[in-house]
Amino acid sequence: MTLKVYLSGEIHSNWRDDIQQGAKGLDVVFSGPVTDHAASDDCGVNILGAESNKFWHDNKGAKMNAIRTRKGIEDADIVVVRFGEKYKQWNAAFDAGYAAALGKSLIIMHGADHQHALKEVDAAALAVTETPAQVVDILKYVLS
Repeated sequence: MTLKVYLSGEIHSNWRDDIQQGAKGLDVVFSGPVTDHAASDDCGVNILGAESNKFWHDNKGAKMNAIRTRKGIEDADIVVVRFGEKYKQWNAAFDAGYAAALGKSLIIMHGADHQHALKEVDAAALAVTETPAQVVDILKYVLS
């Protein structure tokens, strides 16, 4: 059984690499968003043309990224959403809600300091983890 896993959430650490390295040898295919922050922010204007108003600049990028995100989440068997410490990831919360609405198996990852703020998101998850190693262990368990 091949698992399709979408890795959503913060882009300021190497947690995706840690999961992918730990899952080597498992029958898992990973996908995720564009993690180059500038490329992600500017994709809309780079493809559809410049905007003088920052709102429309961001709007174009958000919609372009939503095409990729929706497809990735819809195709996934499991969606992993990581909430980092440095920034509030509103997009990650949106991705978690979208995955939950689609009935996807949802794994949430964050530190103890976000426990209260993310209690509703955590309640929708099938697992709440703190480390990439725990996510890998879940994937190993599911595939064994």
